[in-house]
Amino acid sequence: MKQRILVTGGTGYIGSHTVVELQNSGYEVVIVDNLSNSRADVVDHIEQISGIRPAFEKVDCLDFEGMDAVFAKYPGIKGIIHFAASKAVGESVQKPLMYYRNNLVSLINLLELMPKHGVEGIIFSSSCTVYGQPDHLPVTEAAPIKKAESPYGNTKQINEEIIRDTVASGSPIHAILLRYFNPIGAHPTALIGELPNGVPQNLIPYLTQTAMGIREKLSVFGDDYNTPDGSCIRDYIYVVDLAKAHVIAMDRILNGKQKDKVEVFNIGTGRGLSVLELINAFEAATGVKLNYQIVGRRAGDIEQVWADPSYANNELGWKADTSIEETLRSAWKWQLHLREEGIM
Repeated sequence: MKQRILVTGGTGYIGSHTVVELQNSGYEVVIVDNLSNSRADVVDHIEQISGIRPAFEKVDCLDFEGMDAVFAKYPGIKGIIHFAASKAVGESVQKPLMYYRNNLVSLINLLELMPKHGVEGIIFSSSCTVYGQPDHLPVTEAAPIKKAESPYGNTKQINEEIIRDTVASGSPIHAILLRYFNPIGAHPTALIGELPNGVPQNLIPYLTQTAMGIREKLSVFGDDYNTPDGSCIRDYIYVVDLAKAHVIAMDRILNGKQKDKVEVFNIGTGRGLSVLELINAFEAATGVKLNYQIVGRRAGDIEQVWADPSYANNELGWKADTSIEETLRSAWKWQLHLREEGIM
């Protein structure tokens, strides 16, 4: 009997790649997504890749009764991987209430429903934004949580606290908080990838759309940071490597391997790359020249952060081992696929 897993936001960027890896590992997957930042045909593409069609329900995680009905329709869900959230730093500064409602209430609903339906564990999609600008780099899981630089980052901090408080209250829930660094790239088949609605808020889709000529110019936000070339530094991780970490984490919960009822892992490469280095790497990997310009800093951005992933490497037996060149080529291959399909 395959264990049944609920993936919220499962037609989204990271969610869809994780569904593929879960199915490849023998899990049965139920996707819940409101399609606010994704497309229903992602389910078709997941089926093309894995040969298995996941169950799909168009439900908003803010809808308590709707989510209750999903658990009733698919009994025996053992674990949840919770991706569904608003996720753009800049937008969160402009629309804080939308971010607090979407990101907090969706989690609260799940935590209330889990004991009712016998769901054992949850993996929460957290972020390195919880560290703010760290005092020491690379950043470990023991680094202090700093005041968030954006409402988006604050929702991740608050959600981590909500999970800890819920477990501490005696709720029969196990949790793993995965603090991602910067996921990029696309599946090697180019059948799924990052496709935000409207103007991309994240660097790589904007970059590939600029390379394709869809966007006129890529803006680099700031060249006056205290970094070697003045642009921000991030830890860019291949989305498929990230997806595999979720499968390992779910196995850990369901097989009783956790050392604590709430565990935290940094999911990154351990290598920091500046925005300008990333642009140069893209041009070298693809042979495509980018039209970009340096503009002023963007509200909510921190200067530099990259992971010390050694705890995840040693404890989970997981490692991000895909090169940045291969990762960027996969992102470009995805953009070419979108052009071939007449999507973008």
